[in-house]
Amino acid sequence: MSIRQPATTGPGRPRLVAQRRVGGNPREEILDAAGELFTTQGFAGTSTRAIAEAVGLRQASLYHHFGTKEDILAALLQETVSPTMDFALALDPDADARDRMTDLVRFDVDQLVTSRWNLGALYLLPDVRGERFEDFRSARLALRDVYAAIAGEIVGHDDPRTAVPFRLVESVIALRSDGELGANEPAGRAAVTDLVVGAVLRILR
Repeated sequence: MSIRQPATTGPGRPRLVAQRRVGGNPREEILDAAGELFTTQGFAGTSTRAIAEAVGLRQASLYHHFGTKEDILAALLQETVSPTMDFALALDPDADARDRMTDLVRFDVDQLVTSRWNLGALYLLPDVRGERFEDFRSARLALRDVYAAIAGEIVGHDDPRTAVPFRLVESVIALRSDGELGANEPAGRAAVTDLVVGAVLRILR
């Protein structure tokens, strides 16, 4: 009689089941599962055991990739900021400021509305105020400052409107939380992106 061996995540790290989450490796699968559980059951209500079970890993294998549940949350939060900051820093500084703002808003909104889980909703978790998440908070503020700097080129750096584009972009997080924007509605996502871009440009006239 043959004995079925567990699938593996790598040498010495057996899975309980075959791959069941989105991701090219166990770390990405853990983040996918945690993103779902944190946004649907809450951070406090989700255990590392539940995350491991959702992936099909042994709990000990999860700790090979993340030391704590807070480390998982930090990685998820960073994913909401880093791609947009990289995009912003790659914009041509000599290009028209309105064009740069348009491109940045469009990219950022698209990131927020097309992500598999509404990770932006995690910004408001009380846990995120802790020291462990200082790097994320600093990164988010740095992105806010990029928005303000580009807006300042359009309306003047002392104009209070420079704070508005960043806030308008993040409003799509609430739209998703309120069920007004589904993750599987391409037409709706495109419409919201166009709406936010248009609103930002009108405010900065």
